[in-house]
Amino acid sequence: MNATQTGLLAGLVLGLAATQSFTAFLITLAVGVIGLVVGRVLDGELDLSDMFGKGRDK
Repeated sequence: MNATQTGLLAGLVLGLAATQSFTAFLITLAVGVIGLVVGRVLDGELDLSDMFGKGRDK
């Protein structure tokens, strides 16, 4: 199990711990996506510097 899968799983488990309603579904989805992104960054499959950059190039 790589960091992407571990991050997604951890996010989903944390989201499920909230409550059991539609709000819990949305929280689970959001936390799962956050876990997935963190896992991809740790695996080196996603480079956040592309999104944020080093500032504006002139």
